[in-house]
Amino acid sequence: MRILVTGGAGFIGSNFVHYVLSEHEDDEIITLDALTYAGSKENLDGVLDDPRHEFVEGNIRDRDLVTDLVSDVDAIVNFAAESHVDRSIEGAKSFVTTNVQGTQTLLDAANEADIERFLQISTDEVYGQTLDGKFSEDDPLNPRNPYSATKAGADLFAQSFQTTHDLPVLITRTCNNFGPRQHPEKLIPKFIQNAAAGENLPVYGDGSNVREWIYVEDNCRALDVALREGTVGDIYNVGSHAEKTNLEVTEAILDAVGADDDLIEFVDDRASHDQRYALETGKIEALGWEPEYSFEEGLERTVEYYLD
Repeated sequence: MRILVTGGAGFIGSNFVHYVLSEHEDDEIITLDALTYAGSKENLDGVLDDPRHEFVEGNIRDRDLVTDLVSDVDAIVNFAAESHVDRSIEGAKSFVTTNVQGTQTLLDAANEADIERFLQISTDEVYGQTLDGKFSEDDPLNPRNPYSATKAGADLFAQSFQTTHDLPVLITRTCNNFGPRQHPEKLIPKFIQNAAAGENLPVYGDGSNVREWIYVEDNCRALDVALREGTVGDIYNVGSHAEKTNLEVTEAILDAVGADDDLIEFVDDRASHDQRYALETGKIEALGWEPEYSFEEGLERTVEYYLD
C-alpha cells in the first residue's frame, strides 16, 4: 500500500510513520507536513532516508500540491491538525483553516482520485464530556471548545463525502495519547520536563478532570488495523480504559522522575474544561486490537525518552 500521511512530522503522525514502515515491508509512505511549531523533521529521524519514504514540506490547504500527491497513493491518513485546546481558546482561526478547510481540500482531492481508503484521525473530545458511562460511536457530537468543534466539523465533512460521493472514508476517535515525540506544550511531556528541572507543575482547577490515556504505539496499531481491516463508512473509538485524573497523572510523573509533590501548583481552571471523557471500544476490539501497554508501562518509557 502507498499511503499519504498528512501531519506526519507531528506527534502521533510521526509515530505512525515509524510504525508502518517497521511493520509493513511492502508499504511506501509520503509524509506531508507544514512544519509548524508542533511538527519537526527530527521526529522522522531514522526513516527520512528510507527508500520507501518521501517527505514533502507543504500545507494540506495547498490544493495543487495535495492533488498532485493524492494522485500517486492508495490511501490517505489525515493527522494534520491544530490540536491544543488552550491555543484554540486564545484564537480559533488557524483551527478552522487547518482542521476544517484543510480536511475539505484533502477530501476534494481524494474524491477526484482513485483512493482506496481515507482515514480521518479524530478525537474523543468531539463527544463533549460525560460524568457517567462511556461514549459509543453512535452518540451525538457535542464539542465544547473551538478545537473540538473544528474536529467535529472535519468528521462531518468526511462523513458527508462518504455519503454523497461514495468516498471510502473511515474515522477513528482516540483518547489522550502520550509517548515519544510529543510537543512539550502537552501535559505529560511538559510536566516531565518541569519536574526534572525542579519547576512547578501547573494543574488546572483541583486536578479532578478525568481523561483516558493511551500509549501512542498502541494507538498507532489501532489506526493501522482500522485502515486495513475497518469497514468503509464506520467510526472506531480507540481507548485504553485507563482513566486517570489530571492530579493522578501529575503525581505519577513526580514519582517516576523522583521529584517532590510540593512542585504541584493549582492554577485557575481553563474555560469550558470538560470534566471527563471515556470511550466504548468494542468495535475496534472486534477487529482484533487491544492495548498492549498499561499506563504505568507507557509512562515509564515516556519518562525515559524525555530524560534522555
